[in-house]
Amino acid sequence: MKTIRWDDGTKWDDPNTRWGDPSYVLEPGDPGYVGPTPTNQTPKTKRRTHMTRSSYFPVKTGDQIPWLGNWKNKLPGHATILGLSPSTVTGSVADAEWLIHLLSQWLPAARTFSEACTDAMEEAMNGDGYTLMALPVFTPPPGGIAVNTGALKRIFKVVQDIRNTPACTDAIASDLGMVGSEQGAPDWNVFGPVLKISRAPAGVTVGWGWQGKSAFLDQCEIEVDRGDAKGWVLLAIDTTPGYVDTEAIPSQPTKWQYRAIYRVGDQRVGQWSAAASVIVGG
Repeated sequence: MKTIRWDDGTKWDDPNTRWGDPSYVLEPGDPGYVGPTPTNQTPKTKRRTHMTRSSYFPVKTGDQIPWLGNWKNKLPGHATILGLSPSTVTGSVADAEWLIHLLSQWLPAARTFSEACTDAMEEAMNGDGYTLMALPVFTPPPGGIAVNTGALKRIFKVVQDIRNTPACTDAIASDLGMVGSEQGAPDWNVFGPVLKISRAPAGVTVGWGWQGKSAFLDQCEIEVDRGDAKGWVLLAIDTTPGYVDTEAIPSQPTKWQYRAIYRVGDQRVGQWSAAASVIVGG
């Protein structure tokens, strides 16, 4: 045991503390000593909620816009034979038009504005000190008639209703873009993330993606080696492609390396990516 002295850092609520005259604290090996409570070092992860996607609907944004355009243009022409009500057709066309506007107009503008915000923060922190700061203002692009949330889910519901209709032929399904290829599971013996590392004002961007296999994956575990003799250490378990490492940049040129592996639930799956590196600092 050790006698407690004033201002020696002993905590009042320490279970090994014995207050009296004198006061003392139990040490390992003393009768009644309470060991530290083990802490769980496993980082908490957020399970990615899979959006219900069908194999016929494209993964890439650039392909989604033509698919939606085809849907809104051709659905009315098949409405009668498929027995679709006017309200169903009008609503589904409106859903498609709104999503097209968001994907082709609003989203690119929002991404450009995000870059302007990053530049503004850099100016705010490291500007010349003589200019009064003026913050950028986002102006949404004109056009587009808003609909209720869940537009794509409603379109998928119409697709399923059409598929359940005896009048739906293979030709109609193909014309509406409802036929997709079967998507197989990845070959875990060779499948792994592909990283692209780049510098950004906010830090280091660790670019990664689902490679078209998002239906089979939940998370991407990213590790970093900062050349500090600690080796590979956990950086993040990410659920949104494109992670930004905001660690403070060292003053001297240093090579940081990154690698990643996919996860399903709490288990790693597939193979580690090839290490990707970037020189920071200096």
